[in-house]
Amino acid sequence: MLDFTRYQVLTFDCYGTMIDWENGIFSALKPVLAAHGKQINENSLLEVYSELELAAEQEYQPYREVLQSVVRGFGERLGFTPTDQEVNSLPDSVAHWRPFSDTADALRSLKRRYKLAVISNIDDNLFATSAPKLGVAFDAIITAQQARCYKPCEKIFKLAEERLEVDRERWLHVGQSIYHDIIPANALGISSVWVKRASPRPGAGATKAVSGMPDLEVPDLHTLASLAS
Repeated sequence: MLDFTRYQVLTFDCYGTMIDWENGIFSALKPVLAAHGKQINENSLLEVYSELELAAEQEYQPYREVLQSVVRGFGERLGFTPTDQEVNSLPDSVAHWRPFSDTADALRSLKRRYKLAVISNIDDNLFATSAPKLGVAFDAIITAQQARCYKPCEKIFKLAEERLEVDRERWLHVGQSIYHDIIPANALGISSVWVKRASPRPGAGATKAVSGMPDLEVPDLHTLASLAS
């Protein structure tokens, strides 16, 4: 069990950890696939999504463009050509993605004890549509747009370190993705919590499936807040 008294700062992945991005992804992609007569189960959809997103993030481009390329990639794999409106439907949907039911209460509880920050593979303007739904004012928001790279790139974590002026031994990073969050945090000597949310693709969701060793595993943020209070 972690000794929570040693931490001053908690940083959070956003999409998948605080925001229900899988249902957000489904809400945008399922209508596109249906419009072209294509069917794919949710597990496979998330796996394909993870592969297409990862390929698009190898060199920095805005996340809106990453999501557009994901839609085009589904078309290439499944044999259809999405319309411009369909290509934009996935990034446009981000503004409507909802937080998990436990997110706001957990963050408000944690905010009483810790500085809180976000480290997210997102554009600033896209995150701005999600921020009001999270229920707290974060001490810092660090995005891929600011770092010009996507997690698991260490540059985005080092940018957070500079902004927060925190010693790594007093820093706890919380994320849903072993690949994007737990592995780079561990590599930098930052303690990590894996939020293993329920998913049609258990253990990975819409991210690359890899193994890793978080310092703590929890099923949701409510559990984390209970342990850290």
